[in-house]
Formats: sequence, structure tokens, C-alpha cells
Amino acid sequence: MATFVSMVGSGLFMTGAALFFTRSVGLSVGQVAVAMGMAAVVGLVAGVPAGRVADRYGPRETYLVIQCVQAAAMAALVLVHSFWAFVLTVSLIRLAASAGAAARGPLTRGFAGPDPTRYRSYLRAAADLAGACGAVMAGVVVQVDTRGAYMALVLADALSFLLCAAVVTRLPYLLPVGEPERGSVSGVSAAGRWGVLKDVPFMVVTALDSLLSLQGHVLVFALPLWIVGHSQTPHWLIGVCGVVNTLMVVVFQVGASRGVVGNVSAGRGAVRSGVAFLLGMAAIAAAAGAPGRLASVLIVAGVVVYTVGELWHAAASFELGFGLAPARAQGQYSGLHATGSGLAGSLAPSVLALFCIIWGVPGWLALGCVFVLAGLAMPYAVRWAGRSRAAPSVADAVPA
Repeated sequence: MATFVSMVGSGLFMTGAALFFTRSVGLSVGQVAVAMGMAAVVGLVAGVPAGRVADRYGPRETYLVIQCVQAAAMAALVLVHSFWAFVLTVSLIRLAASAGAAARGPLTRGFAGPDPTRYRSYLRAAADLAGACGAVMAGVVVQVDTRGAYMALVLADALSFLLCAAVVTRLPYLLPVGEPERGSVSGVSAAGRWGVLKDVPFMVVTALDSLLSLQGHVLVFALPLWIVGHSQTPHWLIGVCGVVNTLMVVVFQVGASRGVVGNVSAGRGAVRSGVAFLLGMAAIAAAAGAPGRLASVLIVAGVVVYTVGELWHAAASFELGFGLAPARAQGQYSGLHATGSGLAGSLAPSVLALFCIIWGVPGWLALGCVFVLAGLAMPYAVRWAGRSRAAPSVADAVPA
């Protein structure tokens, strides 16, 4: 319920944010882009420290404080009327969002039971459904197009954080895991206060997963620009592709997680996801030279195949984020994992604009090949990380 409430607010705000910043706050598109870029970079520093706080003082309490900070920062946006005030406010929002992602990892792990990947898959399906509901409501605000409507949108998002915090207060208390003893964390020699920063194999896994995480922005950023500027398809196809992607995630994400039962199987899932990304992107790229109806069929088919890869990657990422993290440092490891995803998100617009829009068809294929290579490298990185831990799980002992 907490995830659903929070994501309704996020879907509501993300859909109307650009119009609020430009039409209500009065900033230019360039100013918004610069400010959001600066905020994204600032937000990267919060993940690991917030995760360590969650490990030491408890994930539920840490997450509650962060949700309240997010609510206050979001509400403060209605008071912003200058560029630097906007930079300061959105930077605080991004810091809180990054910290919240770090604290959410051990919180989820604490209530997930014996199958955290399956549990996290349910949460992702619910989050996508909630985000879609928020986007529909935001459409009403955009249609009204007044400052009062945009302010209501922002305050509704702020309220969603408070409602999320209220739901979290009803969860049972989770004991802090405390500081691990040096050299005792599952055989990882990097154990300690900032052990995750010394765990080189996990950092490599995170880097590969972050590279694959760029895929999450292809259908949101690159595909609409491709449909409008490089294909002979109707613009409403953008909405159709969004609905297809969302419905597939809601319906199939939990099923996609069933075959992921350990770190080794997660590595294999990353391989499959990379291949699916390439095939889906090849179909989308082929639409550039095709007549209207054929181009529409190619794009929708590409989105379907691409979304299958997205489902496989999400399941693999969930398993690796939990399965390679020592029990007494879930927050730290969750924080680094979230930082990697955040870095990918901040780089995504520039990378996708270069590959998919400026380079065109060759760029789509080249980026698909990058995803394939990252997927192929993942099982080797996972085995390296597994060897650095003294007691791999039974699931991970299954040969690939």
C-alpha cells in the first residue's frame, strides 16, 4: 500500500512536472534541464550514507524521516519563483529520493520473506499500475492548465509522501542490523563501516547493472522522439506503446521472477535481457524506412519484445541487489545499487539522444549491442562476486 500511494503521487507529478516548471514557476526549458541535471548529480551522494544509517538505526525509522523530508521539499516547490531557489529545492528532493531508495532496500528485505525477488516484483507491478493512475489524473491538471491546478498537483505529490509515511508507521519494527565485524561479512574481505565501497566484485556487478538500467529510459525518452521525428506513424502510437509496456509489467513481472532463484540464475537473466533489448531496438529502428502501417506494427512488436527484456532485467536486478548484499549491510549495498541506477538515469537523456536520435538506425543497433555485451559480462561478474563470499547460497551453487 505504501508503494502504491507513493507511486500515484510520483506518476501525478512526473507527468505534469515540466509544464509546472515552465508555465507556473516561469523557468525556461534550458533552466529546467540544467537544474534537474545538477540535482541528479547532487542526489548521487546520498545513497550509501543513507543505507548505512538504515543499517545502524533501523530501515523503518530512516525511511519515515526521509519520506517526511521529501514531503516538505516537494511542498516547498509552490514557493519557488527563481532559478537558484529551484535548484536548491529540486536538489533536496533528489537527495531525499536517493536516500529513500537506499532505505527502501533493507525495509523491503525485512518484510519480503524467503523470496525477496518475487516480493519486489509484486511491488514493481503495483508501482507501474499506480504510476499510470497518477499519469491519468495529471492529464486532467494539464488540461485545466492554470497555476492553481499545477500547485494542487505538487501538493498532492507532497501529500502522497506523508500518506506513505503513515502506512509505514503501521509496519512492525525492524531491528537495526548494526555494524559488522571486520572480516565477518559472508567472507567479503571488504567488510567494515564502508565495506561496500571496497567490495570490487559487487561494484562491477553494479556498474554492469547500471549500464543495463539505461534501458528503462529508452521507451520513455528515445521512442517518442523516434516516432515523431523518424517514422511515418501517428503520434498517438506513443500512448499505445506506453499502455502496452505498463500492462505487460503489471501482468507479467511476477511471473518473470519465478525462474530467478539465485545469483547465478540472475546472471543468466541479464544475458537474456540484453538479447531481447537488441531485438526490440532493431525492430523499432527498422520502422524508420517503412510505410506507416508496417512501421506501426514494427514499433509495437519491438516494444513487446523490448518489454520482455525489461521484465527479465528487473527480476535479475532485484535478485542481485539482495542476493549479493551481506545480511548486516543491506542498506549500504542497497544504497550503492540505487546510486548506480541514479547515475544511469542522469546520463540517459544525453546517451540516448546521441545513440538513438543523432546517430539514428546505427545508433539503435549499437546501443542494443552494448546491452548484449553488458548482459554477457554479468554472469562472469556474478561468479567473481560469489567466489569472494565464503558461503554462497544453495541456489548459487547450481552450475550455469
